[in-house]
Amino acid sequence: MRRKQLLLVAGVCTLASSAMGQIFAPAEMSRQSSECLECHQKLNPSLYQQWGSSKHYRGNVGCYECHQADRDDADAFKHEGFTISILVTPKDCARCHSKEVEEFAGSHHSKAGRILGSLDNVLAEVVEGNSGLVTQGFPEGVSAAAVNGCWQCHGSEVKVLPGGKLDPATYPNSGIGRLNPDGSEGSCNACHTRHDFSVAQARHPDTCGKCHLGPDHPQKEIYEESKHGINFFSKVDEMNMDNEKWIVGEDYWAAPTCATCHMSETKNQPVTHDIGMRISWNNRPAVSIRPEVSDAKMGLPGANVPWQVRRDNMKDVCLSCHQTQWVDNFYVQYDALIELYNEKFAKPGIELMKYAKPLKSSVPFANKIDFTWFELWHHEGRRARHGAAMMAPDYTHWHGTYEIARNFYSKLIPELRELVEDGLRSGDKDLVDAAKALDAKIEEVLNTDDHKWYLGKMDPAEAAKRKKAAQDFKNRYNED
Repeated sequence: MRRKQLLLVAGVCTLASSAMGQIFAPAEMSRQSSECLECHQKLNPSLYQQWGSSKHYRGNVGCYECHQADRDDADAFKHEGFTISILVTPKDCARCHSKEVEEFAGSHHSKAGRILGSLDNVLAEVVEGNSGLVTQGFPEGVSAAAVNGCWQCHGSEVKVLPGGKLDPATYPNSGIGRLNPDGSEGSCNACHTRHDFSVAQARHPDTCGKCHLGPDHPQKEIYEESKHGINFFSKVDEMNMDNEKWIVGEDYWAAPTCATCHMSETKNQPVTHDIGMRISWNNRPAVSIRPEVSDAKMGLPGANVPWQVRRDNMKDVCLSCHQTQWVDNFYVQYDALIELYNEKFAKPGIELMKYAKPLKSSVPFANKIDFTWFELWHHEGRRARHGAAMMAPDYTHWHGTYEIARNFYSKLIPELRELVEDGLRSGDKDLVDAAKALDAKIEEVLNTDDHKWYLGKMDPAEAAKRKKAAQDFKNRYNED
């Protein structure tokens, strides 16, 4: 076969084929990077050592290959005779890693910065915060709670100041959905921490735990509770995590990590940087939806990949350790929990809050019930669903469905009834009518099979069944 011609560009060799578009390592360190290293080896010795342990070092890819910039770039500036930028964006990484960046750009990870301005951000910017952090990029101020909290995981909109400096409210920031000055979305070093870009680190659950933990998305804690996490942490020395080829069931078999299930190679699938391609439910919204639905809303290519295909992708991972019946039965259990949550609590809750809207302040989180409902779906509801997805029973039940039920019956329903009473006493015809409509909706919901126990209307057959179960329990433990 005729050899493809190689074209030397910016000190590295690039395949001329547009189908490949990948960059090979240069034969030697470029003059530009060598000059950079003369200073930075002394000024930033730890960064120099991190880079020295990386594949970039072994491939003669240095400072300039990543930080080079065009004069017209928004964040470009002159430094020691070179035009560079501080930020290394996915667009920069794509010079070498085009396939990975293309997949990442089509994922929800890269769009995480779009949360800016959402209901979640109202909490950090208004309810929790103020406009006390004043910078050149934010002369009217911005909330330090958002800057130090939300933006550090989701990503900030990086603002460039004169001379290529970056506004301190928006940088440092390695949020995975960072909005970059070159128009790209995301930050590769959210997972591949600079400057060693360790593959073993990217595969470790602790890396995902920077963002995926806490009351509303405790995947890290859920993983640690699960058998998967227990196996991993007890057998981490057997995981072979720094091996270049990392195929489950071939290069390691002690346990899966987050990367194993959502990204890494199997005997039948290549590595993917679109973390949605093996997920069959999107459990972020108040009501769980199929991932292709949310992809379509965001204009992502995953809109054309049905959930059944994604589930088969995940099953392929599972089958490395489990047999078919185990995997199929797990999904029966998981789907049932999603159905339970959606139908019993989420959908009725949304309807009830819609009826309550005319009776409460229109200002978000100015009403006690706003917090109650938000936490019910955004915190407890997600915990239950994520717990079931990753087989963590305590998060599914005690931190999940138990807290959903407790707060639905002991907080949400009483607070809705308070709105009814206030509306009826108001003397305002519109409010009285809204109160009557809400009251009727409450009764409609509570009289359904899922909730009528609360009114003392449990079906006699179910009541007899519960009574027998209670007696069997006493007999089992010889209790009176």
